[in-house]
Amino acid sequence: MSFPDERFPDVTALHRGVDAAAAQVEAALPAPLTCRRGCAGCCVDDLTVFEVEAAVIRALYPDVLRQAAGPVGRCAFLDADDSCRIYAARPYVCRTQGLALRWFEEEEDSGDILDRRDICPLNDAVLDITGATDEQLWLLGPYEEQLYDLQEGASGSPDRVALRSLFVGDGE
Repeated sequence: MSFPDERFPDVTALHRGVDAAAAQVEAALPAPLTCRRGCAGCCVDDLTVFEVEAAVIRALYPDVLRQAAGPVGRCAFLDADDSCRIYAARPYVCRTQGLALRWFEEEEDSGDILDRRDICPLNDAVLDITGATDEQLWLLGPYEEQLYDLQEGASGSPDRVALRSLFVGDGE
């Protein structure tokens, strides 16, 4: 079965919003991202998701979860060709990989608000993040808050689940 799925309307709506917003950020870039199928530099172990996204993966990909997880150090959902085995239902964190990220944080000593930016090193040539416009940057915060609210509404707990822990196969 492919995602979106009517059993998960809130997660489906969130992911559609993320995909639409990410497409707008990509369209504002001066050159295409280098990210493509098989580019898995960002796909690493220790990624966690809220239970609401884990539930989608469990429901839609039980066959994948009975298979062996990918090698430790890499995302457990990568196949031998470095392609995602759950791409249609990939979680929020995976939907924004490769984009130039922007967030604000308060400096402890002065209380100043710092404008932080980062981009995958493979996309450094695509965009100089120091001079990037708001339209070229993925602002961290708004979608994370929506996802947090979905999780709180579903369970009352902000607990996260390691992607690798979803596997029941012999690859752990």
